[in-house]
Parts: sequence; structure tokens; C-alpha cells
Amino acid sequence: MSRQLFMDRLRAGLRGLPPGAIDEIAADYETHFADGAAAGRSEAEVAAALGDPDRLARELRAEAGLRRWEAERNPSAAAGAVFAVLGLGAIDILVLLPILLSIGGTLFGFFIAAVACLGAGGVVFAAGPFVVHGAPIAAVMLTGLGLMAGAASVASLTAVITIGCVNALVWYGRLHMRLLKPALEA
Repeated sequence: MSRQLFMDRLRAGLRGLPPGAIDEIAADYETHFADGAAAGRSEAEVAAALGDPDRLARELRAEAGLRRWEAERNPSAAAGAVFAVLGLGAIDILVLLPILLSIGGTLFGFFIAAVACLGAGGVVFAAGPFVVHGAPIAAVMLTGLGLMAGAASVASLTAVITIGCVNALVWYGRLHMRLLKPALEA
């Protein structure tokens, strides 16, 4: 494979990353070709030693997604990290996707339940004393506060578990890349 074809495929695979990051990565790989030429190696030999540019691009995109998650810790970065890791291989998608969908659905369900309990607690706290006749006002208001406190606890626990799951996926991605690196370098 020629230098130009390798670089074109690498750049195409990196599409979607910030332009500065693409230029930096491309400059690194251009340096590999320049060093290879200085050592008397052909472009085809250097390209073969570097590996498949499409696979390299997927790994580099995954690494960029993981670094973004570590830096920002927001839902967008988490989604980027999840999909970057999933993009490493089709086998991983077949194995991880059902697990991730069930965990994600469960966590989403807990989040919705927490929001519903928070709303119900607010309604009971604010309107309960006017609607429920014959019950002590303090008991109705405390019931509303209890529902809201329970909802806040469930939401907090859901957030902690979600962050833990994303961190576990990031760990899996790093392990995956460490295991594949020797095979790609050979």
C-alpha cells in the first residue's frame, strides 16, 4: 500500500474527530513514513508494519473518546466513549450490546421512577394538606418530603452506578486495546 493511500484511509477513518487532532495524528504517521524512507524501507513495507489504517483509525477514535470521557465526565462524553469502545469490533458489539442495553434500560427505568416519585412527592407536599381531609397536615407534608427524599436517593444511586458502568466500559476498552496492540505491531 502506498503512503498516500494509507494516509487517505487513515484520515477517512478519523473523520468526526476535531481537525487539529486529525492533523496531529496524520503528522505522526507521516513521520513514520519519513523515518522508514530514511532507513531505506519502501512505503509498502512501512504501511505493512503500521497495520490496517481502518483498524488504526477505529482504535485512535476509541482512545480519543476515552480521553474525552476522562476529561469531561458528561453524558455526551459518556456516549462517545461507549460507542468508541463498541466500534472496536463487531464481535464486541454482539457480546456487549445486549448487556449494555439491559443495564442502560434498567438505569433509565430507575431514573424515570425517581423523577416520577419526585413529582408525586412535590404534589403530596404542596397540595396534600388541602386535598386530604381528616389527616394531620404535618403527616401529609412529611409524606411528601419522604417521597422526594427517596426519589433523590434513587437518582443519586442511579447516577453513581451509571458512572461506574461507564468507567468499567472504559477499563474494558483500554484492556481490549492493550490485548490487541501486540497483534497489530507484529
